[in-house]
Amino acid sequence: MKRFSRPDPDEDAQPLFDGPSKSVLKREAHRAQALGEELIALNDAELAALGLPEPLYEAIVAARSISSRSGGARQRQYIGKLMRDIDLTRVREALGAKAARAALEAQRFQRAEGWRARLLEGGPEALAALRTAYPALDEAQWLKRVAAARGERQRTGAGGVASRELFRALRELLD
Repeated sequence: MKRFSRPDPDEDAQPLFDGPSKSVLKREAHRAQALGEELIALNDAELAALGLPEPLYEAIVAARSISSRSGGARQRQYIGKLMRDIDLTRVREALGAKAARAALEAQRFQRAEGWRARLLEGGPEALAALRTAYPALDEAQWLKRVAAARGERQRTGAGGVASRELFRALRELLD
């Protein structure tokens, strides 16, 4: 009778896999595809400034013209596949800088809009506060702007040319 012996564990041991897990690879692929969708949304000048490899650049441009839902999904997956082979840190940094500029611009817009509302509602006290914050302010000119915008708002119930002019002047002053 033949006896079966147990195999030696060291003899048949397979080497341990030391690469990333399938889940990690899948998450990275999804992140690359999401980044690809952000790239599709960029305008031509911003996209060209990134200096992407030619196949990826062409795939992004092609994705913009695809109107089919399934075709667009396939193209976005293809873009994600192409992005796996390149270092995305520079692309992410550029998109992060773009988002930071957009946030800063939104803050500037909100400050100017806040001052405009304050000037239209607050009267002379609001103009005095603006003059305190910006001593080089030509008060007579600002009084005209505020009065014109206030009159326009009373006549039409909404802003118009004078209100936009007041906003533009505030943007220049606040920069």
